[in-house]
Amino acid sequence: MLNQNDKIIDWDMSGADIEAESFRRIDEEMGPHDYGEAEWRIIRRLIHTTADFSIADNVDLRHDPVNAGIEAVRDGVPIYCDSNMLASGISVKVLQRYNQTYSRDSISCLVGDPAVAVEAKRRGVARSLIAIEKAQHVVDGGIVLIGNAPLALAALARMIEKDEVKPRLVIGMPVGFVHVLESKEMLQRTEVPQVVLQGRRGGSPLAVAAFHGIINTNI
Repeated sequence: MLNQNDKIIDWDMSGADIEAESFRRIDEEMGPHDYGEAEWRIIRRLIHTTADFSIADNVDLRHDPVNAGIEAVRDGVPIYCDSNMLASGISVKVLQRYNQTYSRDSISCLVGDPAVAVEAKRRGVARSLIAIEKAQHVVDGGIVLIGNAPLALAALARMIEKDEVKPRLVIGMPVGFVHVLESKEMLQRTEVPQVVLQGRRGGSPLAVAAFHGIINTNI
């Protein structure tokens, strides 16, 4: 016998249907707001990922990251991520709507590279730090998504300040308690297009959601 929840659940909804209905409910619950259309696409996806409306108060968009990100993917620039989980979450299919040259190989993460592990052990530092240093050729002129490693974000900001690299877009959303606030503040001092989630919150799902909020739009 079906219980009450079984009766009210729409078992025939597709994944796309559920996402669309989720966004509709978010729009309805949020009500009137002062966010621009492009800004709201990003914030709404972050709310969708967390089911937490308070996250909207901590999203900081600087130096026109939406237009910068769209132009970057149209140019087919490489994408660097600080974790393999984050890299695997990016939709190549959506990227290809902008530029057919995109493939899974266009998205890189060097944290698992054996040479990175050896160098990190030799220097006694985090692998994420070595990885971003070795990815300098990808980061310069590319898109960077940081969802886990604050040291990677801090190192990136330091490279930007030294004019060693100039990413087209940075999504800075490391999560945690050590170096997280400081690394985000370092990025915010730079003038690169960026989306930062202020405070301790962050993570791979949120970084991916913010990026998809930028590129899931009408071309």
